[in-house]
Amino acid sequence: MKMMKSLFGVSIIFACSVVMLAQAGKPNEHQTIAQVYDHAVTNLEKEFVPAAEAMPEDKYSFAPTNGEFKGVRTFELQVKHVAAVNYILGAAILGEKIPVDVGGENGPDSLKSKAEIIKFLNDSFAYLHKSVNTLNGKNLVDTIKSPFGDGTTTRLGMASLALAHPMDHYGQMVEYLRMNGIIPPASR
Repeated sequence: MKMMKSLFGVSIIFACSVVMLAQAGKPNEHQTIAQVYDHAVTNLEKEFVPAAEAMPEDKYSFAPTNGEFKGVRTFELQVKHVAAVNYILGAAILGEKIPVDVGGENGPDSLKSKAEIIKFLNDSFAYLHKSVNTLNGKNLVDTIKSPFGDGTTTRLGMASLALAHPMDHYGQMVEYLRMNGIIPPASR
């Protein structure tokens, strides 16, 4: 009988918690496409930028050498690459010329210091926010020119790639951080 009462009590607490969490976490039923994508970019940025900031400047040139790592990007190039591609994808979504010199897919060679690279990264996310905030039901699947020279795509395709692509590099950056004895900020 005691066990039944305890089980009943735990069940009631669990049920109340689920209801409270469901109500507290209810999404805004009137969110626009732009708001949904902007929120996703914000979440991505909150993971990626702190990881880029966590690596000490003297380790920005780090790339693994043990194992099958020949020719991989350094930590610095991972960050600059993501920032450059953020600009490339943002410009494609907006249908405009890239507003800064990205120096190709690995970012500008002129950026050397960690501070310059982090600024380039933050600015690229600001531009990505600007671009996804133009998305709406009327332009989402319009055909646009692919920035990678492989025909056409859609704004939806570019916006989705803008969310997925950085996470590939984020995973590599996490490994680089851990190889240098640094716990990634999201894991702390």
